[in-house]
Amino acid sequence: MTVMNVLGNIVWIVFGGFAIAVEYFAAGIVMCLTIIGIPFGLQVFKLGALSLLPFGHRSVVVEENRGCFAFLMNVVWFFIGGVWIALTHLGLGLLFCVTIVGIPFGLQHFKLMIVAFSPFGREIVALD
Repeated sequence: MTVMNVLGNIVWIVFGGFAIAVEYFAAGIVMCLTIIGIPFGLQVFKLGALSLLPFGHRSVVVEENRGCFAFLMNVVWFFIGGVWIALTHLGLGLLFCVTIVGIPFGLQHFKLMIVAFSPFGREIVALD
């Protein structure tokens, strides 16, 4: 991880990244309380991990996990809450992109927005 990624993650955590991650982890725990909610809770944990340290990480589509089940779960996810999470990240991304200093943070929100639309069939990997 480069120095810029570490600095970006520190600033991200201080200015809201930690709060977003805590919200994701709390929602994941609540979803995992039921058997039906466990797959969705695990995807929320994935979003929480990416939202805690977004600089130096990205989401990739895993081709062997892109079957009918992943598609069906993404459709259900979209209607349960994915659209609202994605719209929240879109709004925050646009808000951060108003200033030049906030553009890198806005881009991270756009990255989180893409994962929030379809988390099933994706993995979070380091850029290194």
